[in-house]
Amino acid sequence: MSENAPRVEIETTLGTITLELFAEDTPVTVENFLAYVKSGHYVNTIFHRVIPGFMIQGGGLTSDMSPKPTLPPIRNEAANGGSNRRGTIAMARTGVIDSATCQFFINTVDNDFLDHQDNSPRGFGYCVFGQVVEGMDVVDKIEKLSTSSKAGHDDVPVETVTIIRAARVD
Repeated sequence: MSENAPRVEIETTLGTITLELFAEDTPVTVENFLAYVKSGHYVNTIFHRVIPGFMIQGGGLTSDMSPKPTLPPIRNEAANGGSNRRGTIAMARTGVIDSATCQFFINTVDNDFLDHQDNSPRGFGYCVFGQVVEGMDVVDKIEKLSTSSKAGHDDVPVETVTIIRAARVD
């Protein structure tokens, strides 16, 4: 995207994923994500939801499936025109439009149906705020893991994938 775009390395137990963030298009979301990175929030969180042919999700739960404390939810910037294409990172949220906090997902295929369609809770979409620039092979490895149910959550990888480090590298 931009020469001055912030970059973040997410080191996992399966390898490192490098992200380039879309600070100009999604300033609120990028500032929020970088605040979690800077505070060390993502360290020892896991990729707790993995659905092959869709996405991998992480950033909010520890290996015992306990949620980490979060900052207040942010405004959803999905109407910025970004698209949930393979290799992009977006904010996870509940059915409430402006409910994203710390959890994110990386699209493993083009998921255009998650893009902003309209201003309804269902059609608002999920904010794309960056893209993988290195380590898509790591994302693909995570996507291929066997999953099970754990502590009331479905699609949890049987092999725990932990975030060891998340740091800004630009």
